[in-house]
Amino acid sequence: MSNKKMLGSRVKELLSGVSDHGVDHLMEVETDLVQTTILLAEAIEKLGENFLDLHAALTSQEEEIKKVVETGLIPPDNAETLSRIQSEIAVHINKAVTSLQFQDLTNQLITRTVQRSAGLRELLCTLEIVGNVIPADGEIDEIAVVLTQITEKLEQQSIELKSLLRRTVHQQHLDSGDIELF
Repeated sequence: MSNKKMLGSRVKELLSGVSDHGVDHLMEVETDLVQTTILLAEAIEKLGENFLDLHAALTSQEEEIKKVVETGLIPPDNAETLSRIQSEIAVHINKAVTSLQFQDLTNQLITRTVQRSAGLRELLCTLEIVGNVIPADGEIDEIAVVLTQITEKLEQQSIELKSLLRRTVHQQHLDSGDIELF
């Protein structure tokens, strides 16, 4: 087989290899991202439950402290200090619960990353599909035309993928205020 005829065969082999390896790696990335999303959701749920339990315990403690203060056995300065500390604790718990809303933003980013990965996987599959059109014994000019078509198809798919995915991430859950990233 001459060098000219081997070129088509080698280009096909290259495109197929890039496609196969890329698809395999992207599927692993997607799996990892989905597992990360699940772990993140579980962790945030447990944190939320713990903060709510902490808040309930502190509320109960506050009620008991109020009863003791109402007896008049605690000096007024100490009662004010206890009240101030209780208010600070409530503020910190509310801030902690509010910060959990970043799970929503993170989830959107991970979802978008999975979508990008799936889009890239489709691009790589295009390499193999279109690459099979390359004649193994084709002339350099024939192969160049097919490679140009592949490039154009990949550019078109890339533009379509970019247009489908938003660039900003918006808070969608928790009614504690609005946050926008990127």
